[in-house]
Amino acid sequence: MATHQEILTEALRSALGDKIANVQALFGELTVTVKADDICAASRVLRDDSALKFDTLMDLCGIDYSAYGNELAVKHNLRNKRFAVIYHLLSVTNNQRLRVRVLAEDDELPAVDSVTEIWPVANWFEREAFDLYGIVFTGHPDLRRILTDYGFIGNPFRKDFPMTGYVEMRYDSEQKRVVYQPVSIEPREITPLVIREEHYGDCES
Repeated sequence: MATHQEILTEALRSALGDKIANVQALFGELTVTVKADDICAASRVLRDDSALKFDTLMDLCGIDYSAYGNELAVKHNLRNKRFAVIYHLLSVTNNQRLRVRVLAEDDELPAVDSVTEIWPVANWFEREAFDLYGIVFTGHPDLRRILTDYGFIGNPFRKDFPMTGYVEMRYDSEQKRVVYQPVSIEPREITPLVIREEHYGDCES
């Protein structure tokens, strides 16, 4: 007898066809990789198909795979793409969840079509991914930063963004306002020094 996961996998393959690049079952959850050009069409099918009915977008986030090990990248069929958008979907009717992954084609200017017309709640989620990862959502009605300051430089969740940032701000009592200036902390690597005595932790006989 087919499991719920197998039934859902078959329904996804039937409904989405060649829009699916990969289906992965891990830890009792399904992840479907959809081609970037097909995300809007696939999302409409996921929402409207009678066998799927993923009517609720629970979450949307960006991912930077630049520090992902090559072995894991091959295992999960990530095709050496750096940025991805992950969609967490819920079907209230069928009581099922699904994760959808879309890999941005261009690492220099990652762009994915907006799904705000399909799930309006995606509005602020997409703004957050744009702010923190620099992923552009084509067709978004108001794509601007949502968490960082207006003059913020860079995208703080990218793996190559320095821990200290690029600028720091402080209140200047003479100018009576907040001012920005270059970071005064010297970049450094902190490697913990661990010293253990010989046979440390061994139980006494």
